[in-house]
Amino acid sequence: MPNTSERPRRVRVQRDGPLLVEGPVEVVGEDGEVAVSDRFVVALCTCRRSRDFPWCDTSHRRRRRREPEAGESEGGDAS
Repeated sequence: MPNTSERPRRVRVQRDGPLLVEGPVEVVGEDGEVAVSDRFVVALCTCRRSRDFPWCDTSHRRRRRREPEAGESEGGDAS
């Protein structure tokens, strides 16, 4: 699927996140396997943690525990 658009493809780089690429896209992996998406924007995994590689599934996000607010106990009870 060659790029036939008059303008160049836009790729957005995000710190600690995926590459956002204007679609449709065809991604060729290092093993030669081709993955195709016809979405208008696709997120390509750069951390290789995605279960759906080369597509990003947000596995790069760090899991954080919510901090209790003032007056709220650790267990979430205000008693």
